[in-house]
Amino acid sequence: MKIQLKQLFILAVSGALLSACATAPIGMSNDIELTTLEELPVSTTASPYQVRPLETLEIAVFGSELLSGTYLPDEQGRLNFPLIGLVETDGLTPSGVEDVIENRLRGQYILNPQVTVRPTKLPELTVSIGGEVKKPGTYTSSNSPTLLRAVYNAGGLSEFAKSHEVLVSRMVDGQKYIGVYNLTAIERGNYPDPAIYPNDVIAVGDSPSKRFLQSVLAYVPLLTNTAVLIDRVAR
Repeated sequence: MKIQLKQLFILAVSGALLSACATAPIGMSNDIELTTLEELPVSTTASPYQVRPLETLEIAVFGSELLSGTYLPDEQGRLNFPLIGLVETDGLTPSGVEDVIENRLRGQYILNPQVTVRPTKLPELTVSIGGEVKKPGTYTSSNSPTLLRAVYNAGGLSEFAKSHEVLVSRMVDGQKYIGVYNLTAIERGNYPDPAIYPNDVIAVGDSPSKRFLQSVLAYVPLLTNTAVLIDRVAR
C-alpha cells in the first residue's frame, strides 16, 4: 500500500510504528506516524522570553531614580541590586525578575514597589530554511509569514528541488509535527499558502532523478546518435 502525496501530510513524532506494509513519499523513521490532522497545529506563542547571563537589563523602580538604571547579570545570571543584594535572574522571565525585586524591596525599603524590567535588546524570532533552496539559512519570522514567502526569501527552489516534498517541522506543546506540502500546487492557488511561525524549520526535498538526468545529458553532446531516455519511475 502506497500513500499518495497530495497537499499535506501531518506527521507526528511518537512511539508508535508505521504498519510494515505502508510506505511514504519521504523517508520516515519508525518513530513517525501519520495523523488524521488536515493541517499543522497552530504554533502556540513562542516560548516566554527568559533573561540570560551577560545580557543587559533596564530596570526601573517607580519613584526611585537611585535604584533605576542599567544592570548586567554575571555569567551565572546574578545581578547585584542596591539594597537587596544578589538577584538570581537566569531562567526567569522579565516579569519574574520584577516579582523578585518587588518582593525583596516591599515593606523594608519601599511600601509598594513597582518595578519594570526590560532587556535592552530582544533576540529576533527566526525560521530556518534548508534543503534544495538557493540560499538556505535562518531568516526573521516577521519577513516569512507564509511558506511561499519563506521559500522566496531563501532565493526560491534550486534546480534539483522536489516542489511536492516541502517539509515544515513545528513543535507544539512538546510534540513535534511535520507537514509535507506541494509548493507548486500552492503557487498555482490550488491550496492556501500555510502560515509559518517562529522556530519553524522548512526543508525542501531533493530529486535524485533530476540529478541523474543532468549527469546523463552532460554526455549527450559526446554521442554520435540520438539519446532516448525512458523514466520508468512515477514521480
